[in-house]
Amino acid sequence: MTRWTSRIVTIASLLIAAPLGPGHAAFAQSGAGGGQATYTPADAQFMTGMIAHHAQAVLIAGWAPTHGASPSILTLCERIVAGQGDEIELMQRWLADHNEPVPDGKAHYMSGMSAMNHDMAGMDHGSGMPGMLSQEQLAQLDAARGPEFDRLFLTFMIQHHQGAIVMVDRLFGTQGAGEEERSFRFASDVYADQTTEIDRMQKMLAALPPSGSGQ
Repeated sequence: MTRWTSRIVTIASLLIAAPLGPGHAAFAQSGAGGGQATYTPADAQFMTGMIAHHAQAVLIAGWAPTHGASPSILTLCERIVAGQGDEIELMQRWLADHNEPVPDGKAHYMSGMSAMNHDMAGMDHGSGMPGMLSQEQLAQLDAARGPEFDRLFLTFMIQHHQGAIVMVDRLFGTQGAGEEERSFRFASDVYADQTTEIDRMQKMLAALPPSGSGQ
């Protein structure tokens, strides 16, 4: 069994043992990541990158109330804003506790689209930040309203979540990384939560009326 395969088995067992919920409840068992392990530069890079990744998700989810989103999309977006906002603070605490530079993720998503566009410039599919929306995608989503916003939001957020899973895969695929207990639990929780949300969003997307139907 490969190192990453064994981690998947561990994650799956944790998912079965505990329900998903806010605050990383699914991975509360002690020792899941080998609590005696020390962190690596890859762990710090993962936390730093995921702060920017989450910040973009919080930004675009925050557009839902002003872009005519449907009630189900509004509920999803409220959950994303609350959950990923809390996770940004968790990652900042982890970095501070390990004496690493701490990005001001809250400033990213509180400062509005113009600042985000500047900060996110170049952070698209080819920059090592998988799943991040390009400038063109951000502009397309911001211009959409109503059912078209719903459709684009789900499409782009599925892409975004899939990118976060790639980031977790990269962390656990790096020798020695993802073994410090808090890093393991958080990364495993991201994997579980975002996999679950991808499935939910794919079902929501499939249930939408055809594009151009006027509904």
